[in-house]
Amino acid sequence: MNALQVADSFLVADGKVRGIELHRQRFTDSCTALGVEAGAFFDEQVGRLPAFGRWFPRFELKATGELAVQLRPAPPQGDRIRVSVRRDPRTNPRVKGPDLEVLAELRAEAAAQDRADEIVLVDRDGIALEGGNSALVWWEDGVFCIPPSTLPILPSVTAQLLRRLAIDRGVEVAERARMAAELADADEVWLVNALHGIRPVHAWHTDPIDPLPLSVAPEWQESLVALARQV
Repeated sequence: MNALQVADSFLVADGKVRGIELHRQRFTDSCTALGVEAGAFFDEQVGRLPAFGRWFPRFELKATGELAVQLRPAPPQGDRIRVSVRRDPRTNPRVKGPDLEVLAELRAEAAAQDRADEIVLVDRDGIALEGGNSALVWWEDGVFCIPPSTLPILPSVTAQLLRRLAIDRGVEVAERARMAAELADADEVWLVNALHGIRPVHAWHTDPIDPLPLSVAPEWQESLVALARQV
């Protein structure tokens, strides 16, 4: 049995965090649904986070009902990635925590078989949902696209922040369902999360690497990083 009922992680860089209020809402809402009030705990622990260095704390609600925090050094920030497609095995896709172990196993399998850095999960019909540890967004003819919210996906803080940036810039945003094979032909595909921000997909499975010379990811990554605020 997985020891985690709920989990939430975010990057703390010199005491600054992106979208802390969204992380708080996602964590506390999931805890409340299980009968645990976590707001005061979250606020207290955020106040204790270091004001220097790079950290990747994980807030947890354990199977015992205990609230806890793991203060972990942040791994190196990733860049362009190779992905491999896998069928979604999750039992509770809208809550981060219960399926972390099975997703880690899938990512390890994809790394061994395809040298993949991340996986793209698809449903039984082959519709792309999200990454194993990332949200999925992509570009089609200048339109910023995300999977429909009706699909079984985790509410992503980073995807929500990017959606806000797109709207502020006057960029059209659309919810579209796409097969993984269709995404391979999109203008750009990004897997995004709190640790890395934006990671453009530059290869699928064992296909050759696409150098993505016209990628707009660096500009959007800069805008995303600028959203970090002192906590």
